[in-house]
Amino acid sequence: MEDEIKNLKSQMVFEEWSGSSSNKLSLTAVISPSSTPSSFTVKRHGNRFNLFSRRFLEAFVPEGFPNSVTPDYIPFQMWDLLQGLSTYIRMMLSTQALLSAIGVGEKSATVIGATFQWFLRDLTGMLGGVMFTFYQGSNLDSNAKMWRLVADLMNDLGMLMDLVSPLFPSVFVFIVCIGSLSRSFTGVASGATRAALTQHFALQNNAADISAKEGSQETVATMIGMALGMLLAHVTMGHPTFIWFSFLSLTVFHMYANYKAVKCLNLTTLNCERSSILLLHFMETGQVLSPKEVSVLEHVLPLWASPWSSNSTKSVYTRVRLGVRVSLLNSLEMTELSSYAGSQYEKAKYLLVNNKGIISIVMHKDSTTGDVIQGFIHALVMANLFNHNTTSLHMDSQTWMDKHYETFVLKLQSSGWKTERLLSSSITWRANWRHENPDKKIK
Repeated sequence: MEDEIKNLKSQMVFEEWSGSSSNKLSLTAVISPSSTPSSFTVKRHGNRFNLFSRRFLEAFVPEGFPNSVTPDYIPFQMWDLLQGLSTYIRMMLSTQALLSAIGVGEKSATVIGATFQWFLRDLTGMLGGVMFTFYQGSNLDSNAKMWRLVADLMNDLGMLMDLVSPLFPSVFVFIVCIGSLSRSFTGVASGATRAALTQHFALQNNAADISAKEGSQETVATMIGMALGMLLAHVTMGHPTFIWFSFLSLTVFHMYANYKAVKCLNLTTLNCERSSILLLHFMETGQVLSPKEVSVLEHVLPLWASPWSSNSTKSVYTRVRLGVRVSLLNSLEMTELSSYAGSQYEKAKYLLVNNKGIISIVMHKDSTTGDVIQGFIHALVMANLFNHNTTSLHMDSQTWMDKHYETFVLKLQSSGWKTERLLSSSITWRANWRHENPDKKIK
């Protein structure tokens, strides 16, 4: 028996594999018994350079890459790093101009004066960030693409103000405060949208890993950008024409790279516009578009900045008001609300009101995220039917919902869409409705 065990041990061979993903493992060594008793032979595969390069790469990409992230992660990060690089280069030019305007290097400048100006600049930025969060914080998730682009545009405006500040010394403080205010919007919007995009990229609940590796990528981009920026600032010093040409050229490239980055994103969450695109296409063809197909159709700029947008998409979801305040409805709307509350919407956790094509949604105080999606889709159906001059808007829209809504949701899920919630502005106002007997005596 002991001889059989010894023979089995003598034939046992071990393999060493390296890699962070099961389908990306590489053989690094084979350990097998040698002719000498109680000794083993190690045969290594590959070379140390490949091992080092693989370890180096793992410091910048998520574990399990590329299977641990969505397919749009690579093109987005490439364009994002390029736009970040241009930002850091321009930052050296704007910072140099700002320090010059404050008085660095001049004998007449005082420390207390420069400190006060810098303090006032930072204070304005802090207050601006709080104000922006108060007014737009709940909208950043629902329009991550647009706010990502707007954030970088505001950052460009902030750096432009710093570069302009030396030209207008009489209003220097006002200009730098405007620039600080713009950058404060950038900080809030960029941070919030980045969190939403990180969740989108994470396929294996690895949002923290993706965020950490992005920090490493940005660190390298920052160092390269600062070095190139210092070189550019040194070369263009004393040549305003070259400074402005370099700054404006890099700004144009920065906005182009940002536009390409957000256009690469194929988000799978439902917001107001994506829901409208999906529903209109489903009502026409009975089919559901994929996230990649919807990404081509949706806007990354505000609608007022997209005059070429299609009227069908533009005129439907913009005519829906989600979570309206009941006390602000007029008498005609309240009459309509009361008449349908006890009939067609008896079991629903929302009520719809039509006022010349504007569909208002009153959400019940006990409504869930599923009720919000259903109410919004119902309102989109009603708004679309209004364009076709339907005689009985409420009845026809309810008939469509009864026949097609469940099928529509199932097709959304099978196409990769997340239907757990609708990304929209927070619903602040809700309502409750009940039947009261007018003949009942009050005790």
